[in-house]
Amino acid sequence: MYRFLSSIISFAVFFIVSVAIAGEHFVPITSYRTGPYGVSGAPAADGYVDYLKMVNARDGGVGGVKVAWEECETAYKPDRFVECYERLKNKGEAGATVFQPLGTGLTYSVIDRLAADKMPLITMGYGRTDASDGTVFPWVFPLMANYWSISTAKIKFIGEQEGGMDKLKGLKIANVYHDSAYGKETLPVLLKQSEKYGFELKGFPVAHPGLDQKATWLNVRRYKPDYVILRGWGVMNQTAIKEAARARIPANKLVGVIWSCSELDTIPAGKAAKGYNCSSLINPGSNYKVFDDILKYVYDAGEGTGDKEDVGHQQNYKMGVLMGIMTVASIEKATEKYGNKPMSGEQVRWGIENLDFNKAKLQEMGIDGLIPPFKVSCSDHEGSAPVKFQRWNGEAFEAASDWISTDQSIVRPMIVASAAGYAKEKGLTPRCN
Repeated sequence: MYRFLSSIISFAVFFIVSVAIAGEHFVPITSYRTGPYGVSGAPAADGYVDYLKMVNARDGGVGGVKVAWEECETAYKPDRFVECYERLKNKGEAGATVFQPLGTGLTYSVIDRLAADKMPLITMGYGRTDASDGTVFPWVFPLMANYWSISTAKIKFIGEQEGGMDKLKGLKIANVYHDSAYGKETLPVLLKQSEKYGFELKGFPVAHPGLDQKATWLNVRRYKPDYVILRGWGVMNQTAIKEAARARIPANKLVGVIWSCSELDTIPAGKAAKGYNCSSLINPGSNYKVFDDILKYVYDAGEGTGDKEDVGHQQNYKMGVLMGIMTVASIEKATEKYGNKPMSGEQVRWGIENLDFNKAKLQEMGIDGLIPPFKVSCSDHEGSAPVKFQRWNGEAFEAASDWISTDQSIVRPMIVASAAGYAKEKGLTPRCN
């Protein structure tokens, strides 16, 4: 009788535990495979999905709990992103884990909804810059490096090309930017830098989607800049590189932002792109374990989402993989505190805020060397990672610099001041005391 009861109890415990972990971590993927920016959005979505597939196939999910996802097409439109957000935020046993909009306008469209929904947002290398201040923005994470930080690294890179930061004085720098919240985000920090280093700055907005730029580049040519910062996305970039060549501006005098740093920007421009420089959160090359594992566990099994040739080679695909890495690492960190069960957005928020991508973690995830170490905290939702610059050699991207540190002596005071203004406007009490 005792053995019988013991068996019943053991079975009941097993059944309860099995039920407890039977759910899935739900990951909403708000992609844009259509529209004028689909050329950039599609490979990013492919990389994101492939990474999640690999984690399920290789590791059985996170902590023994599989990862589930659903895509929702936004066409890079804020109103459609809001629709996707509302439709997906409560899906899954514990609700959605984290959203990654991959768009600044999309990010702004939901920021004021996050606290009520207890939903985190990862905006890696984009979005609202002052959200790096976690004391005011507890639900938003511009991981690694925000727009302003990247901008300071960009000016440092130009300084390196000139032989020193003192050589920036008197230079003329044109800022060709997408005429949107995304394009305008770095204007304040560029003005600060121009004051500090003594270079002249002039802006040249490009209307959405950026297919007609002839007049813009005629004006840039008349300005006779020493360097041009290209702040574009999607079809705007390849058009800009072609028009710059027609305006007789050498490609090696163009410095693109991280969202203007893809083969989709350079290959269509042909010879005009050779020598083009751009900033990035990742190292060039494909020799990283994470890409080998995606090929082994996903593509060799016939489960690939996109083009096999993109794995480890296409820049936007690699950024999509990095989005998957950030999501999975955040879920995994959350399970350390809350246990192996489907994670909620609120629980994953804690996970993101306690991320520590030290060298051991990078090696564990198969990305040592692909990205630099960085650490997130309650007050710092960025991590102040350094920036890598890449150069197009006509066939592939190669390193154009070492990792360049960002200038937080410029950026952090601006972030704190801007976030304080937002807190006052919204009647928020800063945290992290």
